[in-house]
Amino acid sequence: MTPLPALDEIARFLRHIKYAAATLALIWVIWLLAPILTPFVAAIMLAWLGDPLVDRLEAAGRSRNTAVLLVFVLMIMLIALALLILVPMLQSQVQTLVAALPGMQTWLLEKAVPALEARFGFRAAEWMDPQRLIDWARSHWQAAGGAAATVFGYLSRSSFALVTMVVNLFLTPIVAYYFLRDWDRMVERVASLIPRDHIATAAKLASESNEVLGAFVRGQFVVMVALGAIYATGMALVGLKLGLLIGMVAGLISFIPYLGATTGVILAVLAALVQAQGVDVKLLAGVAVVFTVGQLLESYVLTPRIVGDKIGLHPVAVIFAVMAGGQLFGFLGMLLALPVAAVANVLLRYAQERYRSSELYAGNAAVIMPAGVTDQIHRLTPMADEKSKRP
Repeated sequence: MTPLPALDEIARFLRHIKYAAATLALIWVIWLLAPILTPFVAAIMLAWLGDPLVDRLEAAGRSRNTAVLLVFVLMIMLIALALLILVPMLQSQVQTLVAALPGMQTWLLEKAVPALEARFGFRAAEWMDPQRLIDWARSHWQAAGGAAATVFGYLSRSSFALVTMVVNLFLTPIVAYYFLRDWDRMVERVASLIPRDHIATAAKLASESNEVLGAFVRGQFVVMVALGAIYATGMALVGLKLGLLIGMVAGLISFIPYLGATTGVILAVLAALVQAQGVDVKLLAGVAVVFTVGQLLESYVLTPRIVGDKIGLHPVAVIFAVMAGGQLFGFLGMLLALPVAAVANVLLRYAQERYRSSELYAGNAAVIMPAGVTDQIHRLTPMADEKSKRP
């Protein structure tokens, strides 16, 4: 393979530097605009989810505007139906929780705290005396003043965040409608900007990314709803009063591996202890059975059949992606974490194929082979080595 001239090598290096700088600048702009980008990202995801159905309606003879309007109305009706069903149920659960709060306080102060004090040898009840807390605050008034300022600052930010959330709830469907209407046009414009000598590779990667994202997002949504229903129904059957609320919370956060089940188990055990005013072995065993059955169904039935293995992300990678996205970009980062990780996984697989067919990997005898051939060679190589060792 003839080496490139030095000037071409320098030009290529500078071009890579330029691309890296542009990528970093884009990430910086996203970080700055993260608070206002959330409704737009949510709208793009809704448009992406609804576009296949719009395309089917167009193929059936309807115009783009009519198809978009039908799909948009269908999505709104589904959301409204879910709210009509879930809001009264959640309201009942919240009322049950509020009614149980005095009993929780009594059980905590009269049973749980004394038992912990006797077990571990510390005096927790003293720190729950209001007068002692007031005296402690007076003796540390400067720190208390700083903490109060921090708390009030957080409350003011939270109030602003609440207003922003309400605005986003109304803004997201409006933006989603326009994205859905112009989806094909936007895709064509993005495709027109891709260099012509890379269009085939870009189309292949985009198709694989779309397939992975579709399998994961649509499948994971179904798994979340199914797990929420399983947990809520199971805990209601075993007699846990707050089972519906806990089951829904555990189901909604089950897209993060093991976090949904772990959170649900902790909340369910605490609710069972408070409800029984102590240890009810039958109730705790029922909770354990519900979450065990839920995890077995998720691992061996729901995820393999609905989500499949197309995303190819290890659970540790999923947890890291969600935590990193939340740390860097807040809620927007958590919303984008798994789609970005899925697309990055597709790009990494492509980079691995290119690397295995490169001179760096194979040496001077490198042969450029189509994607997939290298994997077949690596599967066959151990078999050939094993046969050569036989007498």
